[in-house]
Parts: sequence; C-alpha cells; structure tokens
Amino acid sequence: MAPTTEQAGGRTARGALRRLGEGCARHYLIVIVSWVVALVALQGLNYSFGGDYSDNFTISGTQSQEGLDVLKQHDPQAGGYSSQIVLHDAGQSLTALGTPMADTVADLQKLPHVLSVQNPLTAPGGTSQQSQQSQQSSDVGPLSSDGKTAYITVRFDVQPSTLGSDYLDGVDRAVDPLRQAGVEVEYGGPLGELARPAPNDRLSEAIGFGVAIVVLLIGFGSIIAAVLPLLSALIAVVGGLAILGLLAAAFTFATVSPTLATMIGLGVGIDYSLFLLTRHRQNLMNGADPVAAAGHAAATSGRAVLVSGCTVIVALGGLYASGVSFIGKLGLAAAVTVVSAVTGALTMVPALLGLIGRRIDQFTVRRPVAEASGQPGSQPQGTWHRYAKRVERRPWHYLGAGVTIIAVLAIPLFSIQLGHIGDGADPTSFTDRRAYDLMSDAFGPGSNGPLTVVIDQTSVPQSDRSALASQAQKTLDAVQGAATVTPLTPTQDGDVLISTVYSQQSPQSATTTDLANRLADDTLPQAVSGTDAHGYVTGTTAAQVDFRDIVASRLPLIIAVVVSLAFLIILAVFRGLLVAVKAAVLNVLSIAASYGVVVAVFQWGWGGPALGVNGTVPIESYVPMMMFAIIFGLSMDYEIFLLSRVHENWLRTGDAEDSVAHALEITARVITCAALIMASVFAAFIISDNIVVKMLGLGLAVSVLIDASVVRLLMVPAVMTLLGPHAWWTPRPLDRILPHIDAEGDREAAPGVSGPPEQERAS
Repeated sequence: MAPTTEQAGGRTARGALRRLGEGCARHYLIVIVSWVVALVALQGLNYSFGGDYSDNFTISGTQSQEGLDVLKQHDPQAGGYSSQIVLHDAGQSLTALGTPMADTVADLQKLPHVLSVQNPLTAPGGTSQQSQQSQQSSDVGPLSSDGKTAYITVRFDVQPSTLGSDYLDGVDRAVDPLRQAGVEVEYGGPLGELARPAPNDRLSEAIGFGVAIVVLLIGFGSIIAAVLPLLSALIAVVGGLAILGLLAAAFTFATVSPTLATMIGLGVGIDYSLFLLTRHRQNLMNGADPVAAAGHAAATSGRAVLVSGCTVIVALGGLYASGVSFIGKLGLAAAVTVVSAVTGALTMVPALLGLIGRRIDQFTVRRPVAEASGQPGSQPQGTWHRYAKRVERRPWHYLGAGVTIIAVLAIPLFSIQLGHIGDGADPTSFTDRRAYDLMSDAFGPGSNGPLTVVIDQTSVPQSDRSALASQAQKTLDAVQGAATVTPLTPTQDGDVLISTVYSQQSPQSATTTDLANRLADDTLPQAVSGTDAHGYVTGTTAAQVDFRDIVASRLPLIIAVVVSLAFLIILAVFRGLLVAVKAAVLNVLSIAASYGVVVAVFQWGWGGPALGVNGTVPIESYVPMMMFAIIFGLSMDYEIFLLSRVHENWLRTGDAEDSVAHALEITARVITCAALIMASVFAAFIISDNIVVKMLGLGLAVSVLIDASVVRLLMVPAVMTLLGPHAWWTPRPLDRILPHIDAEGDREAAPGVSGPPEQERAS
C-alpha cells in the first residue's frame, strides 16, 4: 500500500532529525564552537543594546486609567505617579526640623520628572471624617498627631520604577539634610521598589543544579551523563536570556520576566537533554555507533522534545488570550528560553554526545544503568512492569486513590482570594517594608494604599456644583469599609473634585478590594446621580484592583484556550480521542491540587513564615493564570514521553494493557528523575525575596511532583487500563482531517536494525 502524504511527511521529518543529530555528532567541533561564538555575540549585543525590565504598564479602558487621564488634564501636578518618602524621628517632633525639611523638598523639586512635592509641615491637615463603621481616629494629613512621623508625597510624570536605580542617587542627596539631622528616611511605593536590590538568582540556580547532579548520579551512575544535561541546559538558558534582554530594548517586560524565563528554561532544558541522553545511552548499550546512536536519539526522543516544546510554547502563547499585554509578555519571556532549550537539545546535545563518544560511562559512582530496552521482542519484567500489572488488576482502586489525593490537596482552592501583594509582605531589609510599617503605625494600615476619588463636573452648570459637592461628600462619608474620607477639593480650574479615601485595612486585604469596587460601582454613581458628572476611583491601589478584576474575569477564557490547544495537540499526536480527553482532564485536576497547596501556604499561612513571608497574603492576581499555562505545557512533556511509548508498543503488539506496563517499565525511572530535577529547580527559587517568585516556585514544584507521581503513576495507568483499546479510537471523519505527528518516531528503525518494524495494527 502506498504511503499517505502524512506518513511520507512523518518519515521526512524523522529523516531530517536523524540527519541533524548525526551531523551535529559527527561535526561536533563546528557545532560547539558555533554555540560558543553565538553566546559571546549575544552577550555582547545584550550588554551594549539590551533593555531594562520594568513593571510600567497600563490597562486602557479601566475606570482607574480614565480617572487618571481626567486628573492629568485638569491638574497635571495632582496627576502623574506618586510615591512617598516616609520620615520618622523617635526623639523629637519633626516640626522642629523646618529648615532641613524645606531644603529637602526644594532639592526633590529640582529632580528630573518631578511634577510636585508636598511638604508635610506646611500641607493642610484637613478635617477628619469618620465613617459610621469606624470608631478609630485616624490622621488625614501627612504629619502624625505626635509629630514624629510624616511623609513627603512626590509626584512624577513617569512611573518612578522605570527611572533606573541611578535615579536614587539624586533622591539620596536630596534627603541627606534630614538624615544628617537624625531622621530615619524610608522610601515607599514605587521609589521603594526602585531601591530594592537587583534580583540575584545565582543561589537558586546553584541549589537547583546541585540537587540535579545528585539525582542524576543516583539515577544513572555516570558522572558525564549527570553533567551533560546541566551543561546543555545552562548554555541554552544563557543564550535565551541574552535574546530576551535584546527584546526588552524594544518591548516592556516585567521585572520578574528573566527569573521566570530562567526557571522554565532550566527545567525544560534539563528534561529535554535527559530524554535524548537516555535514548542515546540505550543505543550505545545495544552496540550502536555513537554517531548513529545520536542520530537515532534525535529522530525519536528528539521528535518528542520538538512536540513537547511546541506544546509548552502554545500553552504560554495562550496567555495572550487574556488581552493584557503584561501577562502575554510574561508568557513570551518564558517561551524564549523554551525555544533556546529545544534548539540546544537538538543541536548542542548531539554535538556533546559526539564529542564524548563511548566514554559517556567512563567515570562512574556506581554501575551505570539506562532505560529498559524498547526494541521489538523485549520482555521487560522489572519493578515498574510488576507495578503496572498490579494496577491492571485493580484499576479502580488506584484511580480512586489518585482522585482522593487530588481532591484533598485542592480543598483550599475554593477559598482563593486574588489580589496584589503589598509591601508589608516584603523582608524588613527592604526600605519599602520599613516605610510600610512606619505608615501603618502612625496613620493606619489603609494609609499605604489610598484611593483617589475624582469627580468630573465639567458638564455640570456652575449653579449646581455646590449641591453636587455636598451630595457627593455626604455619600462618600457613609461608604462602608472606609476609615477616613478627606473633603472634596476642587482643582484650580474648578472642573474636577478630588478626595482621598483610606481603607480600614491594608491595600492587599479583601476589605480594600471591596471598598474600591464599592466606590466605583455603587457609591460614586449614587453620589453624582441626577447630574451630568462622572465619578472615578484612581491611584495605584485602584489600578491594582482593576487589574485583579480583569485577570479574574479572563482566567476561565485562558483555561479554555490552553486546554483546547493542548487537547488538539495530543489528539493530533496520538490520534486517540479518549486519550486526549484523559490528558486534558487529569492535567486540570493536578493543577487544581497545586493551586490548593499555594493557597494553603500563602493565603492560609501554613508554612508561609518559614518561607520568609510576613503574615498571610492574597494570591497575586496573575499567578494562577501563569501557573496554569506553564504547568499545563510542562505536564505535556511527561504525557507525551509516556504515551508515545504506550502508543509505540500498542502499534507493535495490539495489546493495550501490556503496552501500559511496557511503557512504565522503560520510562518510569527517567520521568521520576526528570520530575525531581525540575521540581528542585523550581523549589530553589522559593528563597527569592520576591513573593511572586516564591509563589511560582512553590506552585510549579508541587505541580511537577503531583503530575509525575499521583497522575503518571496512579491515575494514567488506571485510566489507560480501563479504556483499553478504546483509548486509541478516533471517529473516521476526524481521523481523515487530523495531521500525522509521529511523537517519538514510532516507525524509526534503531541503529543496526534493518527493515521496517512490524506492521502497524489497526486500532
């Protein structure tokens, strides 16, 4: 029977990968030198032209952004981006320091991009307006009642966090008179973020690499086999980060982008190299020539790497469905290092294997082992094979155990609170944390996240404006959840009214989120009812609430897009409708379990303090979205690696149950080692000072462990056993339109094997 176009295309692709692997192994010196030259060139270009990372982004169309635009138009000095410089003197009142205070304010006013500076000693204190729900007195003005704590409000025409750390030199010189007078000076808000030490992931990387070496030495016994995946992954990540730096010169990437890209790049880079290395070593043990063995590894496991990498990239690309460029670019940043990891696995790894030749097991710590033979006619009867047979006898028991574990771990998910992690969760070594504590002690926790109310009365006749102001003030004073509401003050042109509302709780609390939404949705519409005025809630805290609401509303869309894309890829790869459904459902369940662990640790506080988190914090709004895309993509690595071996044996034997046992026997050790390595790489980032990085590190580490243990060892074998041959069923109309994607080169002859493998059996 003549081959179909899809089968011919599959052979062409396998042949191309075989030729690529053999060419890189044969001409290893050229490939290695080319990589070194490319790395040096990329590093030089990045050093000379690379951009900086910044959290400066806006979401158009939100009420907070519209309110800021109105404020900028009618009072530019009141608009812009504000930051606080917090002052504290335990020994005397700050009112005694009029001269150094005035000098500091004057010097700050001279700095570039500064619109206005508020002197706390001369600013009007205002009148305290207590809500009906609050019995606690709170200072409104920038000077505390005892005079020992104050804050200077500086407004900028750009986001201060984008100005670069050198900008702080001018700020330090400006506040020096106060420091000379014995005043404690701390930077809050964006200035405090600018003063944070640059993230240093070297220790996390070192810990991850150290654990990876130990796991590989225990798993494979060979020193060279343990070092090679780490070396190739490191080279690929360094190159990917240089490319990301060059992209940052043209696009705005968040400050967490390089850390996220490093985490993902190292994890998948080690995994992909390990998959190729495992197949190559088995080929060598079967007597193949090193060049041919590398070519066969590239044509088989390299094909799985290519499919897995594309799946991860597609999942990360699905983040653009959020409609928020900030989140989409986080996915793009991670995708850059995934591309470099795939490229390194398909070129650098075969070149290193060609360089090493048959000496891969020359230096050992114990007897080297490789995966069980996957050749036709082999009869693996090891521990994992016997385990799979036990699953076959009681599939419902193992499936029930897996579902129970997932269900228990997922319980905290039902109480998840999305929000923004405030400065109060940072280490006390950070100036923004110290500023946060000083503000909370002197002015109440809500002072760290004021909400600015803007009422645009441009279309309101002059004769009606006084009544509008009175009505609006009365409505604002009664708002639930507010500790203090300042009097509405008109701008210089009289067209806009401005007030500041302080929450009873910290900016990251659910109370503050509810207050911001209540003001925007209920209070302000009621305050301006019957008039042509428009009310807005703006400021940093309001923008964070808007961002949180948008992300929460679009999370279901992201889940639907990523699951659908991954489902289609699995369906195209294995041409089994039920297999694709199984993969999607089980991956969603494992992600739910990892969400539950993150909520328990950070939101419930179960172990959060041990991780360096101050108290309980909400789940950063975009973390679940990022986790879902990353985890769903990464889980497909193990899914494809395991199912490709099940599929390969199914095509050869037609025995559905034995194919599962056979696949577990030859992949379980590799998947276990790969999962431990990836989990250790992710978990090492928990020591980061960035709470979001801690969340991602813990969530990704837990998800990998759950996926590789509960899902792959309990649920997948049980489900595949229950489905039997029906797992590979696909309706004929669908089968005709699906592309042919041979995940692991099922028809690729091993080195030294002549003729085609056994005839494919009809499913």
